[in-house]
Amino acid sequence: MPHDGLMDEKALGPGMGSLMRARLHIRGGKRRLRQGKIAAGIVTLYDALEGAMQWYISSPERRGGLLIKDSDNLNDEKSVYSILHRSGIIDGSFDYEEFDMLVERALAEEISDYDYSQILREFETLMTQLRVMPFDEQELPKEDPSTY
Repeated sequence: MPHDGLMDEKALGPGMGSLMRARLHIRGGKRRLRQGKIAAGIVTLYDALEGAMQWYISSPERRGGLLIKDSDNLNDEKSVYSILHRSGIIDGSFDYEEFDMLVERALAEEISDYDYSQILREFETLMTQLRVMPFDEQELPKEDPSTY
Protein backbone atom coordinates (compact mmCIF):
# COMPACT_ATOMS: atom_id res chain seq x y z
CA MET A 1 0.00 0.00 0.00
CA PRO A 2 1.15 3.56 -0.63
CA HIS A 3 1.81 4.27 3.04
CA ASP A 4 4.02 1.22 3.68
CA GLY A 5 7.26 2.41 5.21
CA LEU A 6 6.33 6.08 4.83
CA MET A 7 4.56 6.56 8.15
CA ASP A 8 3.81 4.95 11.47
CA GLU A 9 0.03 5.24 11.69
CA LYS A 10 -0.09 4.14 15.33
CA ALA A 11 2.54 6.67 16.38
CA LEU A 12 0.58 9.46 14.69
CA GLY A 13 -2.58 8.43 16.54
CA PRO A 14 -6.05 7.56 15.24
CA GLY A 15 -6.78 11.02 13.88
CA MET A 16 -3.58 12.10 12.20
CA GLY A 17 -2.66 8.55 11.24
CA SER A 18 -5.92 8.10 9.34
CA LEU A 19 -5.58 11.50 7.68
CA MET A 20 -2.01 10.83 6.56
CA ARG A 21 -2.98 7.37 5.28
CA ALA A 22 -5.91 8.88 3.35
CA ARG A 23 -3.70 11.50 1.72
CA LEU A 24 -0.95 9.03 0.87
CA HIS A 25 -3.53 6.72 -0.67
CA ILE A 26 -5.09 9.55 -2.66
CA ARG A 27 -1.68 10.37 -4.10
CA GLY A 28 -0.85 6.69 -4.72
CA GLY A 29 -4.27 5.84 -6.11
CA LYS A 30 -4.14 8.68 -8.61
CA ARG A 31 -0.61 7.63 -9.65
CA ARG A 32 -1.78 4.07 -10.22
CA LEU A 33 -4.72 5.30 -12.30
CA ARG A 34 -2.38 7.42 -14.46
CA GLN A 35 -0.12 4.37 -14.90
CA GLY A 36 -3.06 2.36 -16.22
CA LYS A 37 -3.27 0.18 -13.09
CA ILE A 38 -6.97 0.94 -12.87
CA ALA A 39 -8.06 -1.84 -10.50
CA ALA A 40 -5.21 -1.11 -8.09
CA GLY A 41 -5.92 2.61 -8.28
CA ILE A 42 -9.62 2.17 -7.50
CA VAL A 43 -8.91 -0.10 -4.53
CA THR A 44 -6.31 2.36 -3.24
CA LEU A 45 -8.81 5.23 -3.46
CA TYR A 46 -11.29 3.12 -1.52
CA ASP A 47 -8.75 2.74 1.25
CA ALA A 48 -8.23 6.51 1.15
CA LEU A 49 -11.98 6.99 1.59
CA GLU A 50 -12.04 4.65 4.57
CA GLY A 51 -9.13 6.52 6.14
CA ALA A 52 -10.76 9.89 5.47
CA MET A 53 -14.02 8.85 7.10
CA GLN A 54 -12.24 7.37 10.11
CA TRP A 55 -10.24 10.59 10.45
CA TYR A 56 -13.44 12.62 10.37
CA ILE A 57 -15.18 10.66 13.10
CA SER A 58 -12.03 10.31 15.25
CA SER A 59 -12.21 13.91 16.44
CA PRO A 60 -14.55 14.60 19.37
CA GLU A 61 -15.21 18.08 17.94
CA ARG A 62 -16.20 16.80 14.49
CA ARG A 63 -17.99 13.77 15.91
CA GLY A 64 -20.07 15.99 18.22
CA GLY A 65 -21.77 17.54 15.21
CA LEU A 66 -22.80 14.22 13.71
CA LEU A 67 -26.28 12.72 13.84
CA ILE A 68 -25.32 9.27 15.12
CA LYS A 69 -28.03 6.74 15.92
CA ASP A 70 -27.65 3.98 18.50
CA SER A 71 -27.88 1.43 15.68
CA ASP A 72 -25.02 3.01 13.67
CA ASN A 73 -21.81 1.01 13.42
CA LEU A 74 -18.85 3.38 13.37
CA ASN A 75 -16.60 0.53 12.20
CA ASP A 76 -18.61 0.03 9.01
CA GLU A 77 -17.76 2.31 6.08
CA LYS A 78 -21.29 2.29 4.65
CA SER A 79 -22.70 3.27 8.01
CA VAL A 80 -20.16 6.08 8.47
CA TYR A 81 -20.88 7.37 4.95
CA SER A 82 -24.59 7.40 5.80
CA ILE A 83 -23.92 9.29 9.05
CA LEU A 84 -21.83 11.89 7.24
CA HIS A 85 -24.56 12.37 4.63
CA ARG A 86 -27.37 12.47 7.19
CA SER A 87 -25.40 15.06 9.15
CA GLY A 88 -24.91 17.31 6.13
CA ILE A 89 -21.12 16.96 6.08
CA ILE A 90 -21.23 15.51 2.58
CA ASP A 91 -23.91 16.23 0.00
CA GLY A 92 -24.48 12.65 -1.18
CA SER A 93 -23.54 13.37 -4.80
CA PHE A 94 -20.85 10.67 -4.57
CA ASP A 95 -22.57 7.34 -5.23
CA TYR A 96 -21.05 5.21 -2.50
CA GLU A 97 -22.95 2.08 -3.56
CA GLU A 98 -21.70 2.39 -7.14
CA PHE A 99 -18.15 2.95 -5.94
CA ASP A 100 -18.39 -0.03 -3.59
CA MET A 101 -19.52 -2.24 -6.50
CA LEU A 102 -16.66 -0.90 -8.62
CA VAL A 103 -14.21 -1.79 -5.85
CA GLU A 104 -15.63 -5.32 -5.69
CA ARG A 105 -15.16 -5.62 -9.44
CA ALA A 106 -11.61 -4.22 -9.18
CA LEU A 107 -10.77 -6.79 -6.51
CA ALA A 108 -11.96 -9.58 -8.80
CA GLU A 109 -10.46 -8.50 -12.11
CA GLU A 110 -8.27 -5.95 -13.85
CA ILE A 111 -10.51 -3.29 -15.33
CA SER A 112 -8.07 -1.59 -17.69
CA ASP A 113 -10.87 -0.45 -20.02
CA TYR A 114 -12.72 1.48 -17.29
CA ASP A 115 -12.91 5.27 -17.77
CA TYR A 116 -12.22 6.50 -14.24
CA SER A 117 -12.39 10.25 -14.97
CA GLN A 118 -15.94 10.81 -13.66
CA ILE A 119 -15.56 8.73 -10.51
CA LEU A 120 -12.25 10.47 -9.76
CA ARG A 121 -13.88 13.92 -10.05
CA GLU A 122 -16.69 12.80 -7.73
CA PHE A 123 -14.18 11.25 -5.34
CA GLU A 124 -12.14 14.46 -5.20
CA THR A 125 -15.32 16.45 -4.49
CA LEU A 126 -16.11 14.07 -1.62
CA MET A 127 -12.58 14.39 -0.22
CA THR A 128 -12.95 18.19 -0.37
CA GLN A 129 -16.24 18.00 1.52
CA LEU A 130 -14.52 15.87 4.16
CA ARG A 131 -11.70 18.48 4.35
CA VAL A 132 -9.07 15.91 3.40
CA MET A 133 -8.36 17.72 0.13
CA PRO A 134 -6.79 19.90 -1.01
CA PHE A 135 -3.42 19.24 0.53
CA ASP A 136 0.16 20.04 -0.34
CA GLU A 137 1.83 16.89 -1.62
CA GLN A 138 5.19 18.40 -0.66
CA GLU A 139 4.16 17.96 3.00
CA LEU A 140 3.77 14.21 2.52
CA PRO A 141 6.66 11.77 2.85
CA LYS A 142 8.43 11.17 -0.46
CA GLU A 143 6.67 8.58 -2.54
CA ASP A 144 8.26 5.17 -2.97
CA PRO A 145 7.46 3.97 -6.51
CA SER A 146 8.32 0.42 -5.49
CA THR A 147 5.04 0.27 -3.51
CA TYR A 148 3.51 -0.98 -6.77
